[in-house]
Amino acid sequence: MSDELDNLKAALDAIDPQPDADKKAAAIALAKKNFAAHQGIQNSARPTHKPTQSASGIWTGVWNMMNSPKTRTALYATSFLVVGGLGFLITQDMSLRNYTDAIDRITVDKAAEFDTAAPRQKPMPRAERSEVTVTPQPTAPVVLGKRETPKEQPLMDKSRTQSESFGQAPTLQALNDTNGQPAQSARKIKKPSQLAESIAPLPEVKNRDTFPEATPNPLKVTQADPVSTFSIDVDTASYAFVRTALSNGDLPPASAVRIEEMINYFPYDYAAPDLAEAPFSTELSVFETPWNPNTQLLHIGLQGAKPAVDARPPLNLVFLIDTSGSMNAPDKLPLLKKSFRLLLGTLRPEDSVAIVTYAGSAGTVLDPTPASEKAKILASLERLSSGGSTAGQAGLQQAYSLAESMAADGAIGRVILATDGDFNVGISNPDALKTFVEQKRDTGIYLSVLGFGNGNYRDDMMQSLAQNGNGTAAYIDTLAEAQKVLVEQAGGALFPIANDVKIQVEFNPEKVAEYRLIGYETRALNREDFNNDKVDAGEIGAGHTVTAIYEITPVGSPAVKNDPLRYAAKTQGVSDSDELGFFKLRYKDPGSKVSKLITTPIQMNTSAPTSEALFGASIAGMGQLLTQDKYLGDWDWQKNIALALSGKGADPFGYRAEAIQLMRLADALK
Repeated sequence: MSDELDNLKAALDAIDPQPDADKKAAAIALAKKNFAAHQGIQNSARPTHKPTQSASGIWTGVWNMMNSPKTRTALYATSFLVVGGLGFLITQDMSLRNYTDAIDRITVDKAAEFDTAAPRQKPMPRAERSEVTVTPQPTAPVVLGKRETPKEQPLMDKSRTQSESFGQAPTLQALNDTNGQPAQSARKIKKPSQLAESIAPLPEVKNRDTFPEATPNPLKVTQADPVSTFSIDVDTASYAFVRTALSNGDLPPASAVRIEEMINYFPYDYAAPDLAEAPFSTELSVFETPWNPNTQLLHIGLQGAKPAVDARPPLNLVFLIDTSGSMNAPDKLPLLKKSFRLLLGTLRPEDSVAIVTYAGSAGTVLDPTPASEKAKILASLERLSSGGSTAGQAGLQQAYSLAESMAADGAIGRVILATDGDFNVGISNPDALKTFVEQKRDTGIYLSVLGFGNGNYRDDMMQSLAQNGNGTAAYIDTLAEAQKVLVEQAGGALFPIANDVKIQVEFNPEKVAEYRLIGYETRALNREDFNNDKVDAGEIGAGHTVTAIYEITPVGSPAVKNDPLRYAAKTQGVSDSDELGFFKLRYKDPGSKVSKLITTPIQMNTSAPTSEALFGASIAGMGQLLTQDKYLGDWDWQKNIALALSGKGADPFGYRAEAIQLMRLADALK
């Protein structure tokens, strides 16, 4: 205890100004008088008790006085005087400061005198020692020297004899073990500097971003499973999220990396379609795999038609805006408002806009309004503020209902949901939301999902909505990204040219031993789904490009990883063909319920890859490096950067240069 008294004494001595001699002498005299009076009360209450001749005896006497009703009042009164004096000391009240300074000096000097003159007391049995426990709390101030008394015990332990109860408390030295080590029950109170180091840190705020879990596509043996079927995907959310993570100095979680969305983020210069045949073109090429010279890449490219602006049908848009408390961040609601301002600049007078918000409950902020009344629409946007929980279900229901009421012949109805994905009220299960938007899909209303912010980003929820509601998903992390998605690619984002687009590739087992589809894990379809027009698939918008890449292993290649089947059936009719496989595609015209079929043989003769194919392969390599794919061998970031540079080609918006810089960042962060 002497350490604490010394520390307090030193602290008080350091306070300026120092008391003058006359006031100090008067305070000392008054303190001595009070001290003598207290000793008299103590002796009268316990005539058989002798004053302790040690510092610890002083504190034991104080403790014992608290157990006597007669002395407790006097002790409390003195305590209030001392505490009050310390309070006024802080506010620089000089007279009380001198008084409390004198009390402190007398106490410390007296303790030092007793401690040097008195013999050490025999330690109490360990079972009877009082424990002083300091338990730092991470979220509350730490109280030094707080004595913890179990609620079920009285103030004084009645099991002890009177002499034991009023006996002298052992000093810290006396509480040492016989070997000179401190007893376990006597924990020394740490100094402030030591205490600061021992306080547990505040609990780390966990990142609550969630992504759909998907196992990477496996390597398949052609003899056993020659057919691959999947839905196209024009979403770009994954690439934008990966860019945000790398720009912040973090490698993204593997579940956030969807390679097809990274590849399809970029526009490619594929051949324009012949509109007399289909609303999009198909381009196939085969070339040596950059990361494995013993395999080949099958590159599939689709190019959507770009109709003239005047030929586009009117748009009826419902902005469904999340204004919950989780949207209260600069990269959420404020960025959302700026993004929608950009979108409004692309609309024509015959288009119309309505606004629905949700936060605790849904509400219509703006009734259907012609896009020509831009000032009115912008005023409604600017009035939005964040707060409350997230009633996503109610918002979706109201938005779809409003969009249906706006329906008109020839017009395109679309709900644009802008959120961080945190649906925490109403339907919050991805499967339940999937069922809801599936039911609304038949109304002909399209859905676009725009994600904002991180730390609370529910990518799994957004994917469920976009993939099952005739929709697309994008992630808006900057105003430049909003410009890309909502202005430069507004046609693809808002005007569909083909629905339920499915791809099926049948590989020739006489030419292809093994294959794997790179990406599209969340878009996989069963083989029989290809011909089932009731099975939903992805949409292609005006001007959209779609890319898919297979890595294939030719028969006889040293890269074959599986032993041949002993009893495999021989394929008939194609053994002498140069076909590596057969490509099939199904799609529906907007509004139609019957699909159309496109077929093309895949020839085995390889050619030099175009710059578009090389750059697409480099983004596939980037995604596989981020997920630490096992099929890349000794491929590394430097080789991938060189591949991207070789295929950079024309880059009018700088998207490809940005991707190469992100590769360099990932290389530094690995």
